[in-house]
Amino acid sequence: MSSRIIQIELNRVEGDLDFQLELEDGKVVDARCIGSLYRGFEQILVGRRPKDALVITPRICGICGTAQLNATVLALEHAGRIPVPPAAIRIRNLCLMAETVQSDLRQSFLFFTADFCHPKYTHRPLYEKARAAFLPFQGWAHRGALEHSRHIVEIIALFGGQWPHSSYMMPGGVTTPASSRHVIDSLSILNKLTRWFEQAVIGTDLDAWLALASADEFFTWLAAKEAHADSAIGLFTRMSRDIGLHRLGLGTPHMLSYGAYDDPDDAETFPPYRKRWSRAGFFNGDTGNVEPFEQAEITEHVRYSWFQPYAGGRHPFQGQTIPDYQPHSDRYTWCKAPRYQDKVVQTGPLADAIIDGEPLICSLYHAEDGNAWLRQFARLRRTARLLQKMRATLHELAARLGDDHMIPPLDPEIPDGEGFGLVTAARGALGHWLQISDGAISRYQVVTPTAWNASPKDSEGRHGHWESSLIGLSVDDPDDPVEIGHIIRSHDPCLVCTVHLLDTGKRMTLWP
Repeated sequence: MSSRIIQIELNRVEGDLDFQLELEDGKVVDARCIGSLYRGFEQILVGRRPKDALVITPRICGICGTAQLNATVLALEHAGRIPVPPAAIRIRNLCLMAETVQSDLRQSFLFFTADFCHPKYTHRPLYEKARAAFLPFQGWAHRGALEHSRHIVEIIALFGGQWPHSSYMMPGGVTTPASSRHVIDSLSILNKLTRWFEQAVIGTDLDAWLALASADEFFTWLAAKEAHADSAIGLFTRMSRDIGLHRLGLGTPHMLSYGAYDDPDDAETFPPYRKRWSRAGFFNGDTGNVEPFEQAEITEHVRYSWFQPYAGGRHPFQGQTIPDYQPHSDRYTWCKAPRYQDKVVQTGPLADAIIDGEPLICSLYHAEDGNAWLRQFARLRRTARLLQKMRATLHELAARLGDDHMIPPLDPEIPDGEGFGLVTAARGALGHWLQISDGAISRYQVVTPTAWNASPKDSEGRHGHWESSLIGLSVDDPDDPVEIGHIIRSHDPCLVCTVHLLDTGKRMTLWP
């Protein structure tokens, strides 16, 4: 048996992420996911006034700053038991949906499908069609996604003043009410994107697409018309299955979702107990059942992380983020290892759909499990649902333009105590936990979706989800492991579309 170690460097938008893989006879036998940059936002927040977090946390990420802001404001409202009017919840939901649609379109057609243009697939029957659609800056799907995703976040700028790094959500509501101008301009943006999505991405109207409820219905639909087969989602599906992505990248069978979008009709309920449009839960991969979610079951491990060690796992309210860089030990990452009920879990649109019982995704999952193709497919399925939900939300705002957008807190300062905010960001379950003592933040812990998926081994030596997704994978060419790019990108890591391979000091490019 031959053994070698390769290192894949994934350059992130916000920091760096590497993979170190051990291969024996072309098969991955061990994997280490390495977060190679420490930022320390939790440490930055300690000692500051609670509302300072509203300005700092949206800068955690340049892609999902709206989600970070939403998690922060929910945590502050939880700590202070601060009510929010329904109009503010609608505006928050609308902006979070707009950010998610932008991220999903770019991830799908700027990051993921570009790999179908890799020279490895030159002799595949769909290669030329894939290049015509997905080649960076030349393919029709790539160019369309770039154009329309650029405009959808203008909705956030209309309601929030800017994007990214907005701070328009405040404890008690939002800073600006909805106006007829906001609604008309937002509907114009949404209409243009929806027309493109129907014509180019799905090759049919949204209602017909969302009516598909089973695997058999979907594959019958795909074969029924050329417009379906040659749409962006049709080409993505056919190419993915031709190269076997529906058999790769399973990882852990356990899934986690915090639920998505607070229900404005339940505005009087304080977070985190307010109803949501899609449900929170834990999908137990051992039993196949969806169980109630309880945030107290979350722990973070640091056994293999470059943080000051502690035994076992700790809940975020007892957690700490104290850097302790040990490059020559068996610790290998700046990422912690979150666990739920002591289990390795994955999060993201596939988990959200399974836990919420979305019929088509559940049918496809039961037929083929949670593979790389389905994970990416679930993301585009979500886009269609969000386009419909955004339209409904805008019409609700238009019907209630005079409604209050803010309920000022009785006490302008957040009282001492603790609170947490849980939201579904584009990449999955995002949580913020804060504690306030003597008027200042005494502890702040953030658990991002990428932390769940990209975690290292935990105190029991269990590999994280991405690591386990790669173990057992056969790699055709260790000097150009495009298969690994497919699997990792199907999870929508917070990355730009560059992946480099390092082997004995020589750097080579992994497409594109």
